[in-house]
Amino acid sequence: MKYQGSCHCGRVAFEVEGRIDGALVCNCSICSRKGSLLWFVPRASLVLKTPEDAASTYTFNQHLIKHRFCPVCGMHPYGEGTDPQGHAMAAINLRCVEGIDLAAIPVQHFDGRSA
Repeated sequence: MKYQGSCHCGRVAFEVEGRIDGALVCNCSICSRKGSLLWFVPRASLVLKTPEDAASTYTFNQHLIKHRFCPVCGMHPYGEGTDPQGHAMAAINLRCVEGIDLAAIPVQHFDGRSA
């Protein structure tokens, strides 16, 4: 299934294809502050509808994850990185995806603070 998503102001918009069968909540320093509800997909499943440079990038610690955010409204609609096997992945913030019932999605908690 294809889903549409964006930041609050629409400067960063995307389409993502896949099946939402669960989400992850992480308690690391940045995720706990953002309150993201993450859905991981292959990076190729994420298609930007706005120019890539519409989003700013923040990295920290080991600089392995590109936390992408809108410099206008401050929303964090997605991040980019690689999985343990080296495959390019996107972490979609489901709170930025249109028309889904967040309460119906099973949530897994990840202890990123200890990782």
